[in-house]
Amino acid sequence: MSRPPASWPRRLLLTALLLALLVNVVAFNHAWRFTHFSTEPGGHTAAPEQLSVAGKLWVLATGIRNPRPVNRGQPSFAYQTLHIPSANGLLESWFGPVPNARGTVALFHGYTSDKSRLLREAAYFRRLGYSILLTDFAGNGGSAGTRITVGYREAYDVAAVAQWLQRRQPHTPLVFYGVSMGAVAILRAESELGVRPTANIIECPYGSMLQTARNRFRAMHLPAFPFAHLLVFWGGVQNGFWAFDLRADAYARRIRTPTLLMWGTQDRRVTRTETDAIFAGLRGPKQRQFFSGSGHEPYWRQHPQLWEKKIVQFFNR
Repeated sequence: MSRPPASWPRRLLLTALLLALLVNVVAFNHAWRFTHFSTEPGGHTAAPEQLSVAGKLWVLATGIRNPRPVNRGQPSFAYQTLHIPSANGLLESWFGPVPNARGTVALFHGYTSDKSRLLREAAYFRRLGYSILLTDFAGNGGSAGTRITVGYREAYDVAAVAQWLQRRQPHTPLVFYGVSMGAVAILRAESELGVRPTANIIECPYGSMLQTARNRFRAMHLPAFPFAHLLVFWGGVQNGFWAFDLRADAYARRIRTPTLLMWGTQDRRVTRTETDAIFAGLRGPKQRQFFSGSGHEPYWRQHPQLWEKKIVQFFNR
């Protein structure tokens, strides 16, 4: 006797389960590629807003290209190459001391970047009379490792750098300068790891891991739900932490360090709402500066005089 055909409810349930499985497989692959560097040839996938429709569909299906960042230049000033132990492995740093320094500025780069991208900023801090320490986060540039957690584990690298500097220069003022992911790592290091610098200069930190994932999908004109949530969930699972708690706005509420927060008004990766929440949360003396027309990029490119002036004003206060 022939088997009766499956009912429509059963077929719909099976289809829904298969679709859910497919979406999770795709999200798992995306999360892995976002948080693990590869040795594949070619450059990093272009920004979402720069992709064609076909390019967006390809990235959605296969994930981003995420080759390991490589330092493309070296300091023009005298420096030493150091290797600082961290919980994530050995970190490669460039230390550029100046005579009779007013303090030391430790610089931390952003996602899929490296310390050579901050040479312009480092040179300016030296002109102001500060020694500098540029560091590759674990997995980036000359440092050990292959993964990146967009600020969570990078906070341990910030703590390692602070410990190294404070042992070497116990009575020297220490300023943190961080961009995007580097800024979030700084905030987590202070909020949850007990790091205590003299001051912070942070540029375009995102409000939360979930929100930055939402912003990315919206930049591709794709629905943020449920893809952003699945991306954050699997990224945390793969790297051993609850990524929904990676929140710079929450970290800010436990920070009393004097802080300068900067943001570009055309930033599609970090919203004004996120920036406002972080600034409102900071408990210590604080200043902020907006850069009209700038996106998720170094602000000195479009506004060199304003960027330098604001830093000088912050230091003087």
